[in-house]
Amino acid sequence: MFERLRNRKNRRAYREVLARWNADGGDSRFRFDYDLAPDSVVLDVGGYQGQWASDLYARQRCHIHVFEPIREFADAISARFSRNADIDVYAFALGASDRTETLSLAGASSSAHKRRQSQVDVEFRDVKRWFEEAAIDEVALMKINIEGGEYELLERMLDTRLVKRVAALQIQFHYFVENAERRMTAIQDRLAVTHTPTWQYRYIWENWERKETSA
Repeated sequence: MFERLRNRKNRRAYREVLARWNADGGDSRFRFDYDLAPDSVVLDVGGYQGQWASDLYARQRCHIHVFEPIREFADAISARFSRNADIDVYAFALGASDRTETLSLAGASSSAHKRRQSQVDVEFRDVKRWFEEAAIDEVALMKINIEGGEYELLERMLDTRLVKRVAALQIQFHYFVENAERRMTAIQDRLAVTHTPTWQYRYIWENWERKETSA
């Protein structure tokens, strides 16, 4: 009973914040408001259909790495940007380790933290390993929307100090993950050492800008 009540409370709070986000014009007002250049490196973690990458590139030309572990979606994104040398697509997820994991399929809400009949095995790649192999020293913007996977990814980046290489983090936390509140608060507290929150809409989107002294 307590779990049902808590989930109901979370959903109600989520709808209230979502209404405020929409009233504030969040998608158009905040999500593309970055000072990028053609040589700026952007990581789109959770590409789905590639729409955010497309919209960002239309506004500001930059180099975008899109990560989408579901092969069907990754192939569609690759085809969409096949003539754009500035956008690279990777058919794996970034996480805390190298492994294969089962995701439940639900379009943009596909997740390892939900259980549905339609499932697929996907590859996870250790984010530290990928940064090293790709020789990434500086990221202008990292957008993270991976349906619960953000917790382990950010914890890994904090543990390895990779967050210090990222100038701006655009994050969507999700409340349906076990201990979501505690883990989100812990991540935010650790992020605050190197970054400053510039806008926050709880469990919708929030943005963190690196402090100059942490570059």
